[in-house]
Amino acid sequence: MNKLLAITVLIVVLALEAESFRMPRQAEEEKGTIASVVDTLKFYYDMSVDTASGYVETIKDYKLEEKAKNLYDETVSAVSTYAGIFNDQIYHIFYSQDSS
Repeated sequence: MNKLLAITVLIVVLALEAESFRMPRQAEEEKGTIASVVDTLKFYYDMSVDTASGYVETIKDYKLEEKAKNLYDETVSAVSTYAGIFNDQIYHIFYSQDSS
C-alpha cells in the first residue's frame, strides 16, 4: 500500500511539473490595415504573375514564334519575287529598244 501511495504521489507531481513546462500559446499578432492591404496586393500580384506565366507557356506550346518566322520568310520571298518582276517591267518600259 505504501508503494502504491508513493507511486500515485510521484505520478501527480510529475503531471503537475509537466503541466508547468507547457509553452503558453502566443496570441497571433493582429495585422494593421497597411499590412493587410500589402498582403492583399502581394497576393493579387503573385496570382497575376502566375497567370501571365501560364499564358506564356501556353503560347510557347503553340510554337507561334516558329510559325511567324516561317510566314515572314515566305512573305519576303514572294514579295521579293514580285518586286523583281515589277522592277524588270519598269526597266523595260523606260529603256525598251525600238525595233524600228
